[in-house]
Amino acid sequence: MDSAVKSSQEKKSLFQKCLDGIEIVGNKLPHPITLFSLFCLAIIIISAITAAMGLSVEGELVNRTTGELEVSTIAATSLLSRDGIVYMLENAITNFVNFAPLGMVLVGMLGIGTAEGSGYISALLKKTVAVTPAALVTPMVVFLGVMSNIASDAGYVVLVPLGALIFMSFGRHPLAGLAAGFAGVSGGFSANLIIGTIDPMLAGISTSAAQMIDPTYTVQATSNLYFMVASTFLITLLGWFVTDKIVEPRLGAYSGNSTLSKEDQDLQNLSDKEKKALKITNLTVLAMLVGIVIAIMLPNSPLRNVSIEQEQGFMASIIDHSPLMNGFVLLIAIIFFVAACVYGKVSGQFKNEKDIGNELGKSMASMGSYIALAFVMAQFVNYFSYTNLGTILAINGANLLQSMKMNSIVLMIVFVLFAGFINLFMGSASAKWAIMAPVFLPMFMKLQISPELTQVAYRIGDSTTNIISPLMTYFAMIVIFAQKHDKKAGMGTLISTMLPYTIVFLAGWILMLILWMTFKLPLGPGAGLVYGL
Repeated sequence: MDSAVKSSQEKKSLFQKCLDGIEIVGNKLPHPITLFSLFCLAIIIISAITAAMGLSVEGELVNRTTGELEVSTIAATSLLSRDGIVYMLENAITNFVNFAPLGMVLVGMLGIGTAEGSGYISALLKKTVAVTPAALVTPMVVFLGVMSNIASDAGYVVLVPLGALIFMSFGRHPLAGLAAGFAGVSGGFSANLIIGTIDPMLAGISTSAAQMIDPTYTVQATSNLYFMVASTFLITLLGWFVTDKIVEPRLGAYSGNSTLSKEDQDLQNLSDKEKKALKITNLTVLAMLVGIVIAIMLPNSPLRNVSIEQEQGFMASIIDHSPLMNGFVLLIAIIFFVAACVYGKVSGQFKNEKDIGNELGKSMASMGSYIALAFVMAQFVNYFSYTNLGTILAINGANLLQSMKMNSIVLMIVFVLFAGFINLFMGSASAKWAIMAPVFLPMFMKLQISPELTQVAYRIGDSTTNIISPLMTYFAMIVIFAQKHDKKAGMGTLISTMLPYTIVFLAGWILMLILWMTFKLPLGPGAGLVYGL
């Protein structure tokens, strides 16, 4: 037995051994709550030291509220000063309550958790097993993850945990399904077949920065559409390859306890009662979706941003800061909750409203550890923002990159890598772009590189390192999801599992960018690679 284990260890590649090492070291770190508490303490100390040293940088930033360019000196702010201590005391609760993922996760789980408890998700997965070829499960999960980005962050709450359950329904390792879903949702964040909520946001910041050079220049929300459509298929194929050839073989056969019952893991056909309940529930869900579509089409619809419809068109009114997109997670929660009630009643799982209430309580109870972690993580993220350390790091890095002399292709590759590095320290795509766009867009325009191309390069770097950054706001939540299937899973497990996706996505996306620039393909409607001075 020992010789077999030794032989197996020897057969591992150097890369696999490195991943195992990362997992071991990462999982030896303290509990995530303790770790982020230590991070908070570190930021407090570092902010005091850098503020005492007078660390500062002058930069031109786009004000995301007014859209205007502002030139200002950004200095490190100490959390050990009187104002800093007051900030920590007065804003601890506000930081927690306003922590973006918290409300989204809890509201989403009210619906999804109840649907899981009712048996609806289990029945739906069994149906999925029956109709989906086993060979196409991985690309399906990755593709759905990429497409979920049209609804901003909803995919983290919905698709990632469902990916684990789908894989388990096929007798595969749930962490591989979780990784495939996470890779699509977060690693492929900038890819999609249609524009999503992030496109108008980035385009607005890019327009303000580009107008520093050309006051008439406008970057459209569709300016990266062609490249992002091609990226959707690229990320799906790469995610399929990494999951099936690297991640799942490394994880091995699944032998842990799952959150699904033995009945739920049964891959046999649905019972007659389950079939009836599933059919009625699916028709109910379809009716709700049709109702939403009709509501969108109504004149002066409460789901559209009608204030911009005349200027930017019907599609923009649906996607650009519309009530539909802003309330997408709530709508998903309502759809899943109604589906749970219908399925539970027809199948006999729910006898009355008390059973539904009890299931809602169970859904929230399962999120207790995440809520505790969210409190400390919210403080850390806000401390990083308050002290200006992230902004100073980004601007100093930008100045260094600006001083290098390179051709356009090499420059874009370096910029992609730089954006990916900064993404490890600043999670928000729009916040980073508000810092970086005024620095890089004008500089690259002077080198005849179009703002649209610079924006594409930024989006590649921003997306690919999301899945290995503990500072990404949903990272801790994914760890909690992983622990439902492997109680020993920690940050090291997740980082070592997702690192192959980052490496392959980054290499594949950069290669596609090189080919795109070599063949001088348009990035979107009316958006080329070159800016003419």
